[in-house]
Amino acid sequence: MSAEANAPSASDYIVHHLTHWQNKPQTEIVDFSVFNIDSLLFSMLLGVLGTFFLWKAARRATSGVPGRFQAAVEILIEMVDAQAKSIVHNAGSRKMVAPLALTVFVWIILLNAMDLLPVDLLPEVWKWIYGAAGGDPSHAYLRVVPTADLSVTMGLSVSVLLICLFYNIKIKGVGGWAHELVCAPFGTSKNPLFAVLLGIANFAMQIMEFVAKTVSHGMRLFGNMYAGELLFMLIALLGGAWALSFEPSNLALLLLHVVAGWAWAVFHILIIILQAFVFMMLTLVYIGQAHDAH
Repeated sequence: MSAEANAPSASDYIVHHLTHWQNKPQTEIVDFSVFNIDSLLFSMLLGVLGTFFLWKAARRATSGVPGRFQAAVEILIEMVDAQAKSIVHNAGSRKMVAPLALTVFVWIILLNAMDLLPVDLLPEVWKWIYGAAGGDPSHAYLRVVPTADLSVTMGLSVSVLLICLFYNIKIKGVGGWAHELVCAPFGTSKNPLFAVLLGIANFAMQIMEFVAKTVSHGMRLFGNMYAGELLFMLIALLGGAWALSFEPSNLALLLLHVVAGWAWAVFHILIIILQAFVFMMLTLVYIGQAHDAH
C-alpha cells in the first residue's frame, strides 16, 4: 500500500486545519457555551508576550542614545500618539485612548503573525502531544491564527463598540446622548407627529450605524486573515502532493511550493501590518466620533 493511498485528501486536510480545538463538540444549534480553546490560548499568550516586550522597552528606556529596540518602540509610540492626537481631540480621553490604540496595534500584529509559522508545525506538535496522552491524533485539532477566528475579531470589535458607548455617555451625558439618538441625523420637528416619526427614523439609523460599524470592523480583519490562512494551506498542499508522489516529473510542484510560499509570506507581512493598522485607525475613528456632537 503506497503512502499516497493512506494520505488524507486535500479537502480532508483543509477541513482538519480549519477545525478548532473546542471545549465540547460543536452542534448545529447555536451554543454560546462552546469555546475555541486554541484561539483563547494563543490570544492570551500573545497578549502577555506583547505586554512583556513593551514593559521591557519601558524599563530599558534611557535619556541617552537609545538602542535599536528602544528606538523602534519609541517610533511606534510616536506614530500611534500622532494618530490619536489627529483624531481624538480631547486630551483627557487620549490618556486612555492612545495606550489602547498601541495595545490593539501590537496585539493584532502578533496575532496575525502566527500565520507566518509553517502550516503544519504546531498542529503536528499538538497531534504528538495528544497521541502521547492517549487521545486519537486524528481528533487533535488546533488553529493557530486567532484573527482567522470570527469570534475573536468580533469580540475585539464589540469591545471597541462598548468603549464608544462609554465615551458617548461620558462626554455627552446620558441625556445628551439619548437626545442625539432620536435627533440625528435627520433632526426633529415642532410638529408632534413628525417629531415622533423622525425620532423613530433617527433611532433606527443610529442603531444601524453602530451595528454596521461593529460588524464591518470585525469582518474586515477576519476576512483578510482567513483568506491568507487558506492560501498558505493550498501552498502547503503543493509540497504535500510532490512529497507523496516523489516523482521527478512532479518537481515543478515542489518548485512552485517553495516560490509561492516565499512570495506569499513576504507579501503577507504587509497584510499583517496593514490589517493591524487599519483596525487601530478605525478604533480611533469610532472613539473620535463618540466625542463629536451631532
